[in-house]
Amino acid sequence: MSGNCWLVKSEPDTFSIQDLALRPKQTEGWDGVRNYQARNYLRDGMKKGDPVLFYHSRIRQPAIVGLCSVVREGYPDASAWHRDSAHPDPKSTPENPIWYQVDLRLEIIFKGPVLLENLRKDSQMQEMALLKKGNRLSVMPVSPAHYRRIMEMAGISVLPERNQ
Repeated sequence: MSGNCWLVKSEPDTFSIQDLALRPKQTEGWDGVRNYQARNYLRDGMKKGDPVLFYHSRIRQPAIVGLCSVVREGYPDASAWHRDSAHPDPKSTPENPIWYQVDLRLEIIFKGPVLLENLRKDSQMQEMALLKKGNRLSVMPVSPAHYRRIMEMAGISVLPERNQ
């Protein structure tokens, strides 16, 4: 595992982890983010090799459903430049981009989802950003301890980190 851990949210009827699995090389640009703090994470924080938890939101049982990794670091989100895109922004131009994206590659779809309700019940997860009241960011950091616990809850072994 490289430096940081992340979580991205998507509504499965818009783009699901199964949609990612069907993409060429199971890789997709994570575009359309229009929040400055989330944009800063995409532009400045997410680094190649970082693990990214994939979260299905706005469904009956929201859950973390799999793991991706960053395969291309932040670059301008061209969807902002196109009027016919789902998220246009006339203030963003190729010469002066405002919005950024990363490319994510699917690593694994969990055998069973790690439900939001189970995260809330877990005493080790209480400080996780996802669980904070009012946190609606679609991209957020995840502490290494929370990442390890989520992987444990998903039944996936995580290799111990090496001291560098």
